[in-house]
Amino acid sequence: MPPSLIRPDLKARLWLWREPILGGILTLCGAAWVFTEFGLMFWVGLAVTCAGAIVVYTGVQRLRFQVGAGGPGVVQVTERQVTYFGPEEGGAVSIDALAQITLVPGKSHNAWVLRERTGLSLAIPTHASGADALFDVFASLDGIRTEHMLSQLRTPPKMPTVIWSLDQSAKLPSRHLH
Repeated sequence: MPPSLIRPDLKARLWLWREPILGGILTLCGAAWVFTEFGLMFWVGLAVTCAGAIVVYTGVQRLRFQVGAGGPGVVQVTERQVTYFGPEEGGAVSIDALAQITLVPGKSHNAWVLRERTGLSLAIPTHASGADALFDVFASLDGIRTEHMLSQLRTPPKMPTVIWSLDQSAKLPSRHLH
């Protein structure tokens, strides 16, 4: 196999930024259509520009969620279930049964503690392999304050901080149409 023209570290960094880069390309292409086309292509360009901007925003949020790599254990999210395979502990929680998410400071690393309504809880290091998949899980919860969550990740709390609670989300109007 021929050697790659891109250094491995640069390739890894570009891969992390793939979503914002793709969104930027979509935004630029859509904006070019908006400023150069008329009729139907103008509207298509406007839609592509908006979609690209959304992809950029979401990609940047995902990047802010990543706090590192190489932590202990592996996280998998499959069929509405979060599973953590740790070196000493592990387990699984149902996304539909979540009651609370807490960010807990640790000596060497912080951890997410996901607690179900049954009282079962699961601690997952924030930098465990695959922990970035938790962003989509958390973002799907009604009433989650994403900016609050991301700011707590950047300036780790000195004591356990509740990021989301079913009790808090029940007080908010639902985002779903009935």
